[in-house]
Amino acid sequence: MKKYIIYPLIIVSFLLNYKNFPFKVSNGLPVAQILDHDIDAVPIVKVGSEGLIHRFHDTSPISPSGKYIALFRLPFQDRYPKPGEFGSVVLIDLETGEEREIAKSFGWEMQLGANVQWGKDDTQLFFNQVDTTTWESFTVRYNIETQEDKRIDGGLFMVSSNGEKLVSHNLRNSEYAQSGYGVIVPNEYRSKNFGLSSDDGIYVTDVESGKCKLIASIEEIYKNTKPSLGINNPEDFEIYCFKAMWNLQMTRIMTCVLLKPISGGKRKVAVVTMNADGSNIRTAITTTQYGKGGHHMAWLPDGDYLSMNLEVNDRKEGLEIVTVKFDGSDLQEVFTPGSGHPSFHPHGLPFIITDAYAKETTVTDGDGYVPVRLLNVRTGEETLITKVKTPDVEDSSFRLDAHPAWDRSGKFVVFNGFDGDVRSVYVADLSKLIDQEKNYQNK
Repeated sequence: MKKYIIYPLIIVSFLLNYKNFPFKVSNGLPVAQILDHDIDAVPIVKVGSEGLIHRFHDTSPISPSGKYIALFRLPFQDRYPKPGEFGSVVLIDLETGEEREIAKSFGWEMQLGANVQWGKDDTQLFFNQVDTTTWESFTVRYNIETQEDKRIDGGLFMVSSNGEKLVSHNLRNSEYAQSGYGVIVPNEYRSKNFGLSSDDGIYVTDVESGKCKLIASIEEIYKNTKPSLGINNPEDFEIYCFKAMWNLQMTRIMTCVLLKPISGGKRKVAVVTMNADGSNIRTAITTTQYGKGGHHMAWLPDGDYLSMNLEVNDRKEGLEIVTVKFDGSDLQEVFTPGSGHPSFHPHGLPFIITDAYAKETTVTDGDGYVPVRLLNVRTGEETLITKVKTPDVEDSSFRLDAHPAWDRSGKFVVFNGFDGDVRSVYVADLSKLIDQEKNYQNK
């Protein structure tokens, strides 16, 4: 059952009554991507200037204290970056609206930028970097209070919630898996994985020592995961790990194993989990399950289960949002239809925030916009928070994904959108909807 709160079609850039909204933008004027918008229900503001994106659906760009937002400015949005081209890491004070560039990063791609994200507190801001004299990729930890930075070996896909560990797949080879999520270096500084690699896989870096370790190679994952990936001829594939995500408790890591037929054809994908040290490797979703249709995983707050879009019910149109235990057991359908980049509320309320791809026609209207959807698992209701304009591009590497992400308080959602034809970042205040659910549970 759908409940439509907002019907966004255009950008309204004049001053509206947002006096109760806690965030400002650099020019002092809130910008709402809405028409007939109930400001009191779900206030939405644009933060910062143009050309900005936030990272992904599983980390919040809002700092742990709620005072800052850290974003990435793309230098262009219509072509692939070349080695040695930089984008900017941008910090915005949400109390004053002050915006400043804190670094130029040579370690980025189109979809996630430089993987800018926070550690345990506001003194830990992490992002990817590349040394263009040696073409080594590494991670930077930046202290916004002292303006000091520290070089850390290895790449960054996600930092642990306590800021002590980084986890990543091979970001330099990432373009061979899927463009948009790694770093760009010259071709001679990266290599394709044919068959089972013993020296590529999942990497964990200790932030204090700055040392990086391969905790599970692709070969070890293939041979040790239970149940098996469902592929008996690995020598016929290019095989990569793609994405790497900590659970909240820092006890488990999740990744995708991508298998691309060397002879051409559709890739195969499995979802794999492991302990923080690379042991206890488990297949949560096999290539057969994934092959029916699926995408975009995220850990649930309990750290034992993950969610994703997956085809599990042929009687229903489109994909379903499911939850499944880290070892592949207890697979449950929780909401239909699924779409986009779903993630559960960080404090266990029965909410999922997600967006959609234009091709997911069960939730889109073919009008060049995609929804930001708030799904209530308890009631089965859907609230349309807003719609986001999507660029009409032939190459999906240049698409814009909203990537809606909860902040750590569970009251705000950050998402990417368009201001005119330029990428921008928006924050929606869901406090009233969250409080309504809390009041229901406290009855």
